[in-house]
Amino acid sequence: MITIALLSAIGLAGGCVSVNAPDKPIVINLNIKITQEVVYRLDGKAKALIESNAGIF
Repeated sequence: MITIALLSAIGLAGGCVSVNAPDKPIVINLNIKITQEVVYRLDGKAKALIESNAGIF
């Protein structure tokens, strides 16, 4: 009984909901910037070895 009354009230309130597909495609613009930072450290002896033999590297 309550359900019928509720449906009647909704029906009396009227209105129609219409859902339509858009005419044009949906476009989503994403501007993404990816950066990478590489940090390296050399042991003092390794750094000295590289500097003294720069022609190898």
